[in-house]
Amino acid sequence: MKVIGYLLAFASAFFVSYYTTPVAREAAVRCGVVDRPDGKLKNHDRVVPYFGGLAIYLAFLVGISLTFEFTAEVLAILLGGSIVVLVGLIDDLGRISPGAKLAGEGIAILVLLKSGVMVKVIYLGFPLQVAVTVFWMLLLTNAFNIIDIMDGLSAGIGGIGALFMFVVSVMNGNAPIAVLSAALAGALFGFLPHNFSPASIFMGDAGSLLVGYLLGAFSIMGKYMTKNHMGFIVPAVIFGIPLFDTLFVSWIRFMRGESIFRGSRDHFALRLRKWRLSVRQTVLVSYGAAIVCGLFGLGIMTSELRTASILLIVNSFLFIVVALWLKKIDMTL
Repeated sequence: MKVIGYLLAFASAFFVSYYTTPVAREAAVRCGVVDRPDGKLKNHDRVVPYFGGLAIYLAFLVGISLTFEFTAEVLAILLGGSIVVLVGLIDDLGRISPGAKLAGEGIAILVLLKSGVMVKVIYLGFPLQVAVTVFWMLLLTNAFNIIDIMDGLSAGIGGIGALFMFVVSVMNGNAPIAVLSAALAGALFGFLPHNFSPASIFMGDAGSLLVGYLLGAFSIMGKYMTKNHMGFIVPAVIFGIPLFDTLFVSWIRFMRGESIFRGSRDHFALRLRKWRLSVRQTVLVSYGAAIVCGLFGLGIMTSELRTASILLIVNSFLFIVVALWLKKIDMTL
């Protein structure tokens, strides 16, 4: 029954997303909720509507509604997700300040904490568990928003991340999170044909913030330290690509003395594009890197301490080498 439930969650979310995304696109066009090229950070060659995030969330809800009864933790995730979607939608409609956006995200995270959804590492103690939970959720929620700068990039990497969260949940015997992950993966892959280059619709902040928030919540509820004590790092490895871009961009801007909240062309995807890759090639390479990160994460989770340590060192070394190489690409022209 579990296998059927997983398939039903994925398939129903996929088809709802695939067929409602064009409807969301038409609604966005009629409401004038569109992204216009500015010749700077927004280099698409035409006006592209938002509202893709609404189609993704609707599909996700349909996928999970057909499969299992909601627990308090799942309801908390859905309520927090709804808050994040509304915050993102307000930003898509008229732009809000970074402080207001963070406040909305903070309220959504508080919903999780009130329901007991938090990082549970005993030796940290309760106050540190709360602090780590807030930091992780804010980081991942915004990481998927930051990486949403190229057709199909954030949605595809989010879908890959959801699949790895599904695998982790199945290995842990956590059926509710496995169903949630399967539904999110289905919703994102159903949306992706409309969002892949050349995109006919963007998911906007409502979608990218939702994806990061949900994946952050799913990852918190996983168990990673059954084989070794390094397992706590596994979610950061699995979501290495959006986290890498967030840290890389922040590092570059900090070195320049600029605000990390200021938009720029420093993202790894834009640097690969400037180097020699097309948009599609850049996105496909990013998908491949996301899969590699996910496999590294599973390897660390399922290996003894020595092997896990080697895998983490290799993974970290690769990121450092890539970061140093990307930094050399001239983005001034």
